[in-house]
Amino acid sequence: MLHTTLASGRRVLAIICALFLALAPTLAFAVTPEEMLRDPKLEARAEALSAQLRCMVCQNESIDESEAPLAHDIRVLVRQKILEGLSDSQIRAYLVARYGDFILLKPPFKPETILLWTAPFLLLLIGAGAIALSVRQRLTAPPANALSEEEKSKLADLVGEEK
Repeated sequence: MLHTTLASGRRVLAIICALFLALAPTLAFAVTPEEMLRDPKLEARAEALSAQLRCMVCQNESIDESEAPLAHDIRVLVRQKILEGLSDSQIRAYLVARYGDFILLKPPFKPETILLWTAPFLLLLIGAGAIALSVRQRLTAPPANALSEEEKSKLADLVGEEK
């Protein structure tokens, strides 16, 4: 009994280790050592800024997480702009001018992006309305199996019951 418990525990541990090893590459950032700035404060600033920027190839990853060549180029560009002395807002403005608001993982709320910001709420309202309408129709509709008086009479005649 103890032997099977230990064997079972080892299997679970082996599965956990395998999952960790399989997922470990996705947990690591794609920033390579040669991209990093020597000054730790500037590098921290570059990483904070890169975490706000979308990979234009992967689209659901920041440029720090992406291994796409374009993400690498943008990471290098961000670090160059930091070394040139630009502020974070100036770097963001430069990248937005070059790639549009889509490069920002959190685009600004403005008339051009209103649908982007309101679409989840609109879809939620539409879904809630559809559910409410469906429930209301089910509550007010007559039962699907209900027989009319004429059908009940015919059934009684067939079965031989008195009316």
